[in-house]
Amino acid sequence: MVLHHSDQGSQYTSQQFQRLLTDNGITCSMSRAGNVWDNAATESFFSSLKTERVARVVYQSRHQAKADVFDYIERFYNPTRGHSTLGYLSPVDFERNAGVA
Repeated sequence: MVLHHSDQGSQYTSQQFQRLLTDNGITCSMSRAGNVWDNAATESFFSSLKTERVARVVYQSRHQAKADVFDYIERFYNPTRGHSTLGYLSPVDFERNAGVA
C-alpha cells in the first residue's frame, strides 16, 4: 500500500488531487485540523532533505533525483546523521541501541 500523508491544505484536499491519488491507487491520509504536531517529524525530515541536499542540486532527470534522494536517506540520513530527538544518534544507531535493528 502506498500512503500519501499531508496536512489539510487546499492543494491536498482539492478534487483534482484526490482524484490523482485515487487513480494511482494511493491512499490519502491527512493530519487533524490545526494540529501541527501530527506532521512534525515529516516536516523536519523534508526540511533537512531540502536544506542539506536537493536545494544544492539541479537534476537532469527524474531518475537522477530519485537516486540522489535514495542516497541521502540510505547512506546519510538514516545511518550517519544525528537527530536531536534521538539524543543526537543516527536512526540506525538508535535502533541498534534499543535492540530493534
